[in-house]
Amino acid sequence: MIFEQIRAGGDRNFAYIAGDEDSRAGIVVDPSFDCEHLLARLRAHGLKVRYIVSTHSHADHIAGNATVKRETGALVAAHASSRAAHDVSVEDGTELEAGGLRARIIHTPGHTLDSICVLISGRLLAGDTLFVGKVGGTDFGEGARLEYESLHRKLMTLPDSTEVWPGHDYGVRPHSTIGEEKLTNPFLLRANLSDFIELKKNWLEYKRLHGIK
Repeated sequence: MIFEQIRAGGDRNFAYIAGDEDSRAGIVVDPSFDCEHLLARLRAHGLKVRYIVSTHSHADHIAGNATVKRETGALVAAHASSRAAHDVSVEDGTELEAGGLRARIIHTPGHTLDSICVLISGRLLAGDTLFVGKVGGTDFGEGARLEYESLHRKLMTLPDSTEVWPGHDYGVRPHSTIGEEKLTNPFLLRANLSDFIELKKNWLEYKRLHGIK
């Protein structure tokens, strides 16, 4: 499988390319403001993009959709609840096919109601749901509760070997695994929802005390 993590401008945004080596069919996830390098890599691999997948509808994740769609003819896929322009609506469990490539959608509301993660061959493209050592921003009410449930009921049930590829370069390294996050991510180590929210409320102080950037 062809797979690349691409720095895409914005606030340390990551975009992703995944492709089937045999058919050269591909998927792009979260093109951001800077699409030129991404498009150059697509050309270098000779990939025919079938889908542009948006992990959620925030501007920094969908800013490149129109450009990549125009250049490739691909369809934009987003969760059915998304208000951003898209061609294909996906739900939890939807599979998108590009040649021999299979991308399974995991609906992970919390950061936004339309947040999704994309699982491709043991790699979890986590959008703004899960970062390396951190989690996506939410309110301290319903959004936090939904995110807590998405993390524990959906993502933490994946095999420990599942690679985590986040939507931003916010962590100590650009990727991780589910197993590593279970052991080290302070949000995932909280005993319950109340403790999870308490850490969110005091995150700046926690970062200061633990030397986290």
